[in-house]
Amino acid sequence: MKRLPGHPEPASMPAPATPGAPLRHAPDQARLTLGFADDGGTTRLLRRQHFGPLRVQKPLYPEDPSICHAIIVHPPGGIVGGDQLSITAEVGERAHALLTTPGAGKWYRANGQHSRQVVRLDAGAGAKLEWLPQETIFFDGADVRMEHEVTLAADAAYLGAEILCFGRTASGETFTTGAVSQRTSIRRGGKLVWFEQGRLQAEAGAMQGPLALDGQTICGTLIAVGDGMDAALLGRLRETIGALQLEGRSGATLMKQVLIARYMGQSSLVARQWLHTAWQVLRPAVTGREAAIPRIWNT
Repeated sequence: MKRLPGHPEPASMPAPATPGAPLRHAPDQARLTLGFADDGGTTRLLRRQHFGPLRVQKPLYPEDPSICHAIIVHPPGGIVGGDQLSITAEVGERAHALLTTPGAGKWYRANGQHSRQVVRLDAGAGAKLEWLPQETIFFDGADVRMEHEVTLAADAAYLGAEILCFGRTASGETFTTGAVSQRTSIRRGGKLVWFEQGRLQAEAGAMQGPLALDGQTICGTLIAVGDGMDAALLGRLRETIGALQLEGRSGATLMKQVLIARYMGQSSLVARQWLHTAWQVLRPAVTGREAAIPRIWNT
């Protein structure tokens, strides 16, 4: 096309994407810092700072003023290669906070860059902290690094859970490429009471290996830390879960002040039922409160 005098050269159009090539975007750098404190028997969210797409809209009190529920929202709805998320929450003396999410977290294809999430939780003297996000879905090709660090006072209590879904099995997708690395540490009274780390490399056969997922696509973990951990509670948990006769495998182990429950299977719905049941057994012993299912879990 001939350019008319005095008119600028038209901007060049981007070349069309190669079919099947991953779309790229500027990575998100998102941070969320929360601070809870007891105010005469009411747990209040006194600190709420954010940078980037991480939010808590408002504190909720569906149970009692002493227990503050906070729903952590990630507006983009999914995490892509290069995204970096950081969540920090501090629960002050005698306060009680429950943190959850409005839906499943989605980790998309890596696009040549790894994505990362760092969670740091701190609970003061006599405080109670529950970290109960809904399930996490790793799309095929995701490259994810997750760090979870919990620091508790000597008499603080903690309940933490996760359900990890490898691939979108409902859509026929399997997790055949990509990797997920995790590291979790829990300190109570200045002592390390739990530490684990691992890396699942799909191409290395970990999805099928007997020391990894052994052909399963869903795994769940519930960790309880507190003074109420004993053999009677462990037995009650095993009996209650066993009575459900769920598809898949589950087990529980007691290690002094830490109780660990695990699940492996093929259905996120079954995993959710397992988790809710285990939480309902453990919560009264750990926090002194009966379990009331958050409404957001049913939406």
